[in-house]
Amino acid sequence: MIDSTYPLCELHRHLDGSVRLSTIFELGSKYHLHLPGVSLEELRPYVQVSDPQPGVMAFIQKFEWQTCVMVDTSACKRIACESVLDAAEEGLDYIELRFSPLFMAETHGLDPVQVTAAVIEGVEEGRQSTGISVNLIGIISRTYGPEKAWRELNALLTHKQFIIGLDLAGDEANYPGDEFVDHFHKARDVGWHITVHAGEIMGASSIWQALRQLGAERIGHGLSAVTDPILMDHLVENRIGIECNLTSNVQTSVVTDYIVHPLRTFLEQGILASINTDDPGISNVTIAHEYDVALNRAGLTPEMVHRAQKNALETAFLTTKEKENLIQKKLLLSGL
Repeated sequence: MIDSTYPLCELHRHLDGSVRLSTIFELGSKYHLHLPGVSLEELRPYVQVSDPQPGVMAFIQKFEWQTCVMVDTSACKRIACESVLDAAEEGLDYIELRFSPLFMAETHGLDPVQVTAAVIEGVEEGRQSTGISVNLIGIISRTYGPEKAWRELNALLTHKQFIIGLDLAGDEANYPGDEFVDHFHKARDVGWHITVHAGEIMGASSIWQALRQLGAERIGHGLSAVTDPILMDHLVENRIGIECNLTSNVQTSVVTDYIVHPLRTFLEQGILASINTDDPGISNVTIAHEYDVALNRAGLTPEMVHRAQKNALETAFLTTKEKENLIQKKLLLSGL
């Protein structure tokens, strides 16, 4: 149950996991790519998840058809623009889109610096068209290892004024966060905010590392925090946000069902947890769907859902003034 009088914000959505099914089909046809289907419905099971996968990395394999159509920078720009258009269509007032330029560049050997520029141009075009507020978060894909991570970070830094924060995503099990401490130190030096995928498939120690060594202000997923009462207290006391992703976590099998997801526990204990879509192009969800399953399948009360909506704005990488402006704008649009 979304409060239509309060800003609707999303903090955890991967731009490179938000490609429209129709866009994959159209770009595949335009560039004569060998897609695994000759219609949208034939293509759908290869792109979107319908049943739980045997783990996070199996889920990530679905990105193959998202990135395969990122043939050139014009395609990257289109995908970025459409991500903003779709967010606005879903009724979002503010969104933080995150992207990995090396991941987007890899399939067709693009320059990650040029990919970063194309994403920025596409996002700006979408913002101008819709009026939605958007910020970009760059991703270091830990799966490439710490050496390649420098190439990715430097690509992002070439456009540092258009990026608000840095994230660490990818294979948490085999590439622990302590391999990327220097990268995040550099990111903090340029004034970026920090959010880190942690505690999704690894234990609470992964979250502690993200907080203590990488300087995380928010945690992506953070499921294992519930196993450590001291960590839970620390998250509350330091107002560390957790970016929850209900459907994604069910689809990656890191939780067995919505009802056992720790989102409710986070909210009951006062943690600033929010509701997000993660990879809507793969999960085939919208932000409204995630709020609906939070209420009807994850055991949240309407008050908890409203609190999660407010938590999203509170933990957004925005200034106090920017948050106040979003609230006032929403009130005006609501006629209040």
